[in-house]
Amino acid sequence: MRMHDWIYVFWQQVKQTGWLEWLGVSFGVAEVLFAKANKLWLYPTGIISVVITICLFYTAGLYAESALNIYYLIMSIWGWWLWIHRSNKPPLPITKSNAKDRKITAVIVVVSFILLYFVLKNFTDSRVPLFDAWVSAAAWAGMWLLAKRKLENWVLLNISNAFAIPLLFYKQLPLYALLTAFLFVIAIQGYFKWKKIINEEQSL
Repeated sequence: MRMHDWIYVFWQQVKQTGWLEWLGVSFGVAEVLFAKANKLWLYPTGIISVVITICLFYTAGLYAESALNIYYLIMSIWGWWLWIHRSNKPPLPITKSNAKDRKITAVIVVVSFILLYFVLKNFTDSRVPLFDAWVSAAAWAGMWLLAKRKLENWVLLNISNAFAIPLLFYKQLPLYALLTAFLFVIAIQGYFKWKKIINEEQSL
C-alpha cells in the first residue's frame, strides 16, 4: 500500500471515530500535558482516560492492553493519594539498571508474554494474541522500571509503543494510534532528559 493510500485509510478511520474515543484521547493528552507541567490534575484526567480506554480496548478485542490499563488505573489512584499525602522524604534517585534489574526485567517480559499469549490464544476470541501479549509484556516491564526510576524504562515503554501504533491502527483506533505516537516522542525526550540528570549527578 502506497503512502497516500495509508493516509486515505487513516482519514476514513478518523471520520468514523466515535465520540467516546475522542473523549478518551482528549483526556489522555490532557494527562500528559499536566504531567509535564507537574500538576495534580494529571491524576483525575488520567483516571478518566484510562477508564474509557479499558472499555474501548476490551470492545476492540485488545484484552491484554485492556488489562494493562486496569493496572494503570490502580497506579493512578495510588499516585493521586501519594501526591496528596506525600511525606517529606526525598524522591527516589534516577539510576541506570544494574545486572539484577536487567534479569528481573527479562523475567517480567518473558513470563508475562507467555502467560498473556496463552490466555489470549486459548480463552479469548482475540485475533491478535501475539502482538497484544507482546505490547503489554513490554509495557509491564517498562512500568516496573519506571516505578524504580530506572533510565531503561523509556526503552521498554517505547518498544511497547512502537508495536502498539500499528496494532491500534489495525484495530481501527486511529486516535489512540496518534496518542501512542505522541507518547513515543515524549518517551524519547524522557530518556535523554533522565540520562542528562544521571550524567550531571555523576559529575558532581
